[in-house]
Parts: sequence; structure tokens; C-alpha cells
Amino acid sequence: METERVKKLIDNKNIFTTSNPEIESASKYAFEQCCIFNQLVLTKNNYDFSILKKLFRSIGADVYIEPNFMCTFGFNISLGDNFFANHDVTMLDFAPITIGSNVNIAPKVGFYTANYLEEPAARRAKQMIARPITLEDGVWIGGSAVILGGATIGENSIIGAGSVVTHDIPKNVIAVGNPARVLRPIKLA
Repeated sequence: METERVKKLIDNKNIFTTSNPEIESASKYAFEQCCIFNQLVLTKNNYDFSILKKLFRSIGADVYIEPNFMCTFGFNISLGDNFFANHDVTMLDFAPITIGSNVNIAPKVGFYTANYLEEPAARRAKQMIARPITLEDGVWIGGSAVILGGATIGENSIIGAGSVVTHDIPKNVIAVGNPARVLRPIKLA
């Protein structure tokens, strides 16, 4: 898989066309690898992280990912140490998804770096824009939350279940809602 060529297809403005055959091929490869990983876990209780290590940009120590995990490419995903993702996590990594250490992700969380452009002609042409997502160390994400491209979630922050993160969240806070808003600071010991 020529990941560098695919990365270059998403230009310096992070605009790309989803119907590009090279993007489709890279996405199909990642889908197949995720299916193999998920099937091994579901049928044999075999968490073969070597599959994901080959797919991802980087994986730290003590990483644990439950099925049914899905990603678009994998090569834009970086995970720190002591990472946990519960069931049904989806990472659409058209742009980098960088996750620090000691991060916990609840079930059914979606990371969506890509979005269609506003202009109707661009949408008909299947043009999209991709922006990165960053989760700093110690972040916890509640079930069924959605993290959109361009957002950074600061160190130790907690995102409530069902929240939609559309913008940066500072460190050491609890944020909830759609769009996610800071509810209160975390009490530090």
C-alpha cells in the first residue's frame, strides 16, 4: 500500500475527492484489515494487535481495542500508551487522529475528520475537507460521543456521553452537550 501517495491526494488545503481510485483502494485495504482483526476477536478471542500496528502510524504500549473497530486508512492514527477503546469505535482518519496516553473511549464513539464542502457543486463532485483531531493525555470520552475534525480536547478533560465536540475543549474540564460546552472544571487533588 502506497500510503505516501494517498496522503498526497489530500492536498495542502486538506480538500480531496472521495471517488479517487487510490483513496478508495487504501480505504478498502483498511476496512479488510479491521474486519480481520474484529473477526479474530469475536470468534477466537484473539486480540492480534500486529494487524493494527501495521495499519496505524504508531501504537504505544498497553493498547486495548474492542471489536467492532473501524477506520478509513489507519496510517493517520497515532495512539499513546495505556489506550482503551470500547466496542464500535469508528475513526474516519482522512486527517491525522492523534491520541495521547491514558485515554479511555467508551462504546460507539465516532471520530470524523472529514466533512463535505458547503457548496452544492462541490458536494455533487464528492469533494470533502479533512481536519485533524487531537486528544491529549488523560482524556475520557463518554459513550456515543462524536468528535469532529479540527477539535483538540485538552489534557484530563472528560466529554459526556452523547456529546458532539465541534471545537477545542480546554484541559481539566467536563464538557457535555451538542455542541459540547464546558460544564465545569475538574476538581484536581
